[in-house]
Amino acid sequence: MSHLVLARSIRFISLGILLIMAPLIGIGIVQAAGSLATTLTGKDGAPMALIPEGPYPMGVPKAARDGGVDERPNHEVFVDSFYMDIYEVTNGRYLQFVTETGHRVPQHPTDASKGLWKGNMMPESVTDLPVINVDWFDAKAYCHWAGKRLPTEAEWEKAAKGDNDWRFAWGDVEPTTEHANFNQLAWRGEATLVQVGIYEKGKSPYGIYDVAGNVWEWVSDWYQVDYYQQSPTHNPKGPETGKYKAVRSSGWQGETPQMRVFTRIKSLPTDRNNSTGFRCAQDIQTPATP
Repeated sequence: MSHLVLARSIRFISLGILLIMAPLIGIGIVQAAGSLATTLTGKDGAPMALIPEGPYPMGVPKAARDGGVDERPNHEVFVDSFYMDIYEVTNGRYLQFVTETGHRVPQHPTDASKGLWKGNMMPESVTDLPVINVDWFDAKAYCHWAGKRLPTEAEWEKAAKGDNDWRFAWGDVEPTTEHANFNQLAWRGEATLVQVGIYEKGKSPYGIYDVAGNVWEWVSDWYQVDYYQQSPTHNPKGPETGKYKAVRSSGWQGETPQMRVFTRIKSLPTDRNNSTGFRCAQDIQTPATP
């Protein structure tokens, strides 16, 4: 297939996806009376939810006895208002990005069987599954193209649990198959993942879906094991430099302990694998002064 034909076929799928999804995601902005819009639609067509400013307890809950050294101590963090993608970035939306920018397609670096795309083509059956096999730079590039950015660790955790000091996005009840896609033993191709946004019981207090299970999510911060011991109290953005990037959420293979909303892991920013994706955040737009 020629490059031109491939590009046309990709655009056809992308536009079809957008036309089909438009009634579902409600293109436009829902304005809360006298305040910021509670939801909006990004340049990429993805619905976003307002995460209001305020303090919250970050890290292992005070009453918990588990958690890693890098997830302690529990500390109060203030985060300014921002918007967060309600869903993880899907293959359908990533296809639009690839088509418009010529960015590389999401492929596993060593094993094609651990991917969802067939070469340069995206099967329609994976349209609404979260994109995988993207490294930190791919995720950053997508968010920049969409007029957004990767969330910080502090923003991600605030969006995932609100101002609550609990273990999971939905409370302290341990996860079941009604909360998330997790605890799978082996990769089974596209059947391993599920469509974004189907677990009503697993969404966060702000309506953010899939903050546990399905895929891990890149965030903007460099990873540092003792960062919580020295973290700023207002809008922490992580260390200035590092070797690894922080990754949040948990993947399809995660067991119950990894489903905790405060779970942190690290990964080389160039790592691409079949269990890591991302979602984007967006700053509040300040009206221009006349």
